[in-house]
Amino acid sequence: MDFDLIKKHDSELYGYMMEEKERQRINIELIASENFVSETVLQAMGSHLTNKYAEGYPGKRYYGGCEFVDKIENLAIDRAKKIFGAEHVNVQPHSGSNANFGVYFSVLKPGDKILGMDLSHGGHLTHGSPVNMSGSYFKVAFYGVSKETETIDYDQVREIAKKENPKMIVAGASAYARIIDFKVFREIADEIGAYFMVDMAHIAGIIAAGLHPNPVEYADFVTSTTHKTLRGPRGGMIMCRQEFAQKIDKAIFPGTQGGPLMHVIAAKAACFKEVLEDDFVLYQKQVLKNAKKLSDELMKRGFRIVSAGTDNHLMLVDLRNKNLTGKEAEKMLDDIHITTNKNTIPYDPQNPFITSGLRIGTPSVTTKGMKEAEMVELADIIDSLLTNKQDSRLIKERVFKLTSKFN
Repeated sequence: MDFDLIKKHDSELYGYMMEEKERQRINIELIASENFVSETVLQAMGSHLTNKYAEGYPGKRYYGGCEFVDKIENLAIDRAKKIFGAEHVNVQPHSGSNANFGVYFSVLKPGDKILGMDLSHGGHLTHGSPVNMSGSYFKVAFYGVSKETETIDYDQVREIAKKENPKMIVAGASAYARIIDFKVFREIADEIGAYFMVDMAHIAGIIAAGLHPNPVEYADFVTSTTHKTLRGPRGGMIMCRQEFAQKIDKAIFPGTQGGPLMHVIAAKAACFKEVLEDDFVLYQKQVLKNAKKLSDELMKRGFRIVSAGTDNHLMLVDLRNKNLTGKEAEKMLDDIHITTNKNTIPYDPQNPFITSGLRIGTPSVTTKGMKEAEMVELADIIDSLLTNKQDSRLIKERVFKLTSKFN
């Protein structure tokens, strides 16, 4: 995009923006929740649509002059329905968190109980964490992963659900590398008469490509971000059965949000068009190939991967056998221009500000064009730094040599 006007009118802001642009250009981005959007999405995000207020929904606005933004919102909705086979879609949530709260407030009351995945086992803040509003507005019970397999123990989920009798069961995760069996969750929810919600934010792109089971077939509600593996703008959406459509729409507006961000909704529509193209399936297949290859190569070099591998776009690295914390490893990698994030691992002895693990993902590097050969080199670079403690200046040269091929 052309930032000449910003450069002319606000040189200080322009300078900071260019620093970040350069960081994204030269760094190897391995944060699992990040990606690089297309120029099409960027243009929609930065368009004149940011000028338009459009409280309400297409055909039922509280402002005049919405006849054209109605078309844009309907376009985004129709494309999302086509991608995921949903009966009803709301594209107005400003984020995945807003989408989750929209679902909660559509059918739950403060004090009702939800059953979600423990944050320290791979869940998300909005699935009932005590430091989040979801954990203060609602009573919460948690399920996690088996200590032996480090995967979800569905028999344990069933036992907890029958004991706690939640009004809603939440599936989905922010740091779980294995396929989630939504069919079993649906069966458990039916056994206790609970609503079933899936937060598919991290794996939405993989699901859209048909490479992971689709929760829309099983859940009452499905929420997602539109960035991450979907490779769209920062935002959220909700899909649900038609019987809940009116409640969901009211929970978003006027329940928890005001006017929708029409420039973001346009960018969502642009993203969804890209998702419907054949190239997107090829991209997601490569994301999975890269994740598996990077995970395998790290294990070959003595790194312990939680659950011994990955089925999706991310992996959790347990650093305890390297005598490093996640915080230390994140800083070391950042110094050589590899961006990751420290992350708790299941049954982590460290606190969340330190952690014993790193979360690594492949969506961004795959968007840049990297394939399996680059994953081998990446694993070796990481090993050279974290295990062998080689000279960081020499390792940084390897990083720049690698990134120079994809800029």
